[in-house]
Amino acid sequence: MNYEAVALWSQVLSAILFIVVLVWMWFKFLLPAVLQAQQNANAAIAEAERHRDDAKGQLESLRGEIENAKRDSVAIKQRVEAQAKAECEAIVTDARRAGDRLIQNAQGELDRSRASARERLREELLDQALDLARSQAQQRVDAGVNAQLVGTFLSNLEHGGSAN
Repeated sequence: MNYEAVALWSQVLSAILFIVVLVWMWFKFLLPAVLQAQQNANAAIAEAERHRDDAKGQLESLRGEIENAKRDSVAIKQRVEAQAKAECEAIVTDARRAGDRLIQNAQGELDRSRASARERLREELLDQALDLARSQAQQRVDAGVNAQLVGTFLSNLEHGGSAN
């Protein structure tokens, strides 16, 4: 037997056996770990993509809500301006009505004051005229004129009384 050939074949067989053990260990331990790591990485990527897609969806939803809020704010501003204008007009209208009522009341009060002043003036003039007439009557009427006036007055009473 050739010891060199046995040694050579021994080395070849041990190399083949080493490669077979390496391949077996690869498929038994390393390949499942690599596949599991790949699955985990793919799941993490899928989860990240799902989060990204959810974030994009939420972003679009928020953009829509922002647009709605902008439209709502414009509508609210328009309603507020319209309501403020209407209230301003109502306040001005009420103020004008109140002013007109005050003017009418003042006009009525002025008319009443004028009538009252006229009445006082008339009474004062009447009192002054009576005072003047009394003083002039005392100066002009003597006992004879007084007797004549009383006689005329009594005869008018008698004639007026007999006519009834």
